[in-house]
Amino acid sequence: MSADLGPGEERLALARSFLQEAVYRSRGDQAGATLLAPGAAGSEGCGLGNAPSVVLDLTPRAEALFRDLGGSSVTLLEPVQECMSAWVLRQDALDRKRNHFMKAFRGKHGADRRAYSDEARGAFEEGLEAVNAQVTAARDEAARRLLDLL
Repeated sequence: MSADLGPGEERLALARSFLQEAVYRSRGDQAGATLLAPGAAGSEGCGLGNAPSVVLDLTPRAEALFRDLGGSSVTLLEPVQECMSAWVLRQDALDRKRNHFMKAFRGKHGADRRAYSDEARGAFEEGLEAVNAQVTAARDEAARRLLDLL
């Protein structure tokens, strides 16, 4: 972690990274299921499949992050698993919200952002920024909850 971060900020950054590893691991499983689903090619969805996948197996990086957070074992306590699962589901919902916003916007204004008027470009960036701010706030909340469990 960066020398610019204080101890509390560093732990929060580690917790965020740990939770994102749970998302990456789950998304890998979700992507495989989506690709193998009947009619997946040419699907009209947002690209995330019909439902989120939650996989709580730790990647090697997640194991290292968990140890750095003070976890004494790679066997996760049930409350930690519940926190991970809740975050994966929340991240999936927020990613779907972002994807649906982009799909609707592109449906109205076209896919080529270079052709957008300044007003349309500003509305696109503002809408995307709003969803990304929700993601950041929710991730921080989940990371704090995780830290409270450790």
